[in-house]
Amino acid sequence: MAAGRQEDEAFAAWLASHLGALRRVARAFAEPADQHDLMQELTVALWKARPRFRGEAADATFVHRVAHNAALTWRRGETRRRRRQDAAAAELAVRADHPDTPEADLLERLYAAIRTLPPLDRSLILLSLDGLAYEQIAGLHGLTQTNVGARLTRIRARLTILVKEDGDGV
Repeated sequence: MAAGRQEDEAFAAWLASHLGALRRVARAFAEPADQHDLMQELTVALWKARPRFRGEAADATFVHRVAHNAALTWRRGETRRRRRQDAAAAELAVRADHPDTPEADLLERLYAAIRTLPPLDRSLILLSLDGLAYEQIAGLHGLTQTNVGARLTRIRARLTILVKEDGDGV
């Protein structure tokens, strides 16, 4: 227990000595509203990377390398997330402009059916709709790929029935 506390204190002191550099990286890579989130990512990246620091380079060099790599990775993730948000907003705008199209009605029935699923099934189908491979979905939920495939087959069949039933009532 004491060794863990000493390690935490040593990391906190090490981090404090490089906080200015981390803040500069966060300011350079993130908008003001996102800088706190990026600082957290940078801190976690340093925490994970610190055991690999062998002292062959200066502390500052190591911190900059880790921070810049983490910031670049974070930025790519943010760019993808923003693209998905923009696409979803565009879809909603199109649906708002044309709320009575058959596609909009079908899409709404599909999401209404998805909302009736248990949380795990809902997550599995959404991850599948987002294009994740069975291997990725299995890893996220601690399932086997075979189990993910079987569950998704049953979920799709259930959604087909639910959407059809809802459409017949319209």
